[in-house]
Amino acid sequence: MAGDPYEALGLTKSASDAEIKKAYRRIAKSDHPDLNPDPAAMARFKAASAAYDLLKDPEQRRRFDAGEIDAQGQERAQRRPWRDHAEAAGNPYARSYGFESDPDLSDVFSDLFGRRGFGGFNRGGAEDPRNFHVRGQDYRFSLQVDFLTAARGGKTRITLPEGGDLEVTIPKGVRDGQTIRLKGKGGQGLGQGGAGDAYLAISVAPHPDFRRDGDDILLTLPITLDEAVLGGKIAVPTIDGPVNLTIPKGATTGQKLRLRGRGINGGDQQVDLKIVMPPRVDDDLARFMEAWRKDHGYDPRAGMKAGGK
Repeated sequence: MAGDPYEALGLTKSASDAEIKKAYRRIAKSDHPDLNPDPAAMARFKAASAAYDLLKDPEQRRRFDAGEIDAQGQERAQRRPWRDHAEAAGNPYARSYGFESDPDLSDVFSDLFGRRGFGGFNRGGAEDPRNFHVRGQDYRFSLQVDFLTAARGGKTRITLPEGGDLEVTIPKGVRDGQTIRLKGKGGQGLGQGGAGDAYLAISVAPHPDFRRDGDDILLTLPITLDEAVLGGKIAVPTIDGPVNLTIPKGATTGQKLRLRGRGINGGDQQVDLKIVMPPRVDDDLARFMEAWRKDHGYDPRAGMKAGGK
């Protein structure tokens, strides 16, 4: 996510937690890839998702507002303008930095390092690393998973910045644009500072046959001409393997059937029928249809009006 997370949600820094959640929901409803295939909408949705992930956590929001972390959740380098001042020529506190005699500076360092951490600065200006506590860096990854892994859940591995890898559990039903938080799987902290977190921004690869609508799975199912006329049971692919589906006699293209409970997390699979002609219309089929049409011809376009009138 680039830029200001508040801007990504169309808010200002004074927004309440409720306003942040409402803004994210509004963007999700209009720009979610399942609802809006426009690449610009996808970019807005991903930026809003990353912004919401940062700002929904009160501690992360506080740290961002305080300038401790950036819009990606990465630690900012601590500035120490007091050190430049303390080491300036002619400063009477150049040796001890004057901490003991300046209560304002003492308060500043208490806020930055905690009371125990402040005690680690001695009169010679050296920092005692045993009393210096900093939380570890948060890691952020972009991870693409295949459609079936996102639907059914599974495991994958990611490579960490400092080397090695980490096994990640993909929860069942994870959505495109969703962020997964792995608590304590970020960089190591200093002193008693805890480890950072790892955040995975998920993108779901498309499937050649399945599509998703909420927790429902959508499938366009080709059927033969004789299956449409005579009906019967045929094997239908689902995310969990093939199941039998009864095709009614006289089925037609666009007719929808439902496989209950065959979607994601209790959702259904909706089957949209599509009649496919044989690769070649032979003489037998042509003669049969000519004879059939003489006594059974019908007009599926009856009632249609020219010019939309």
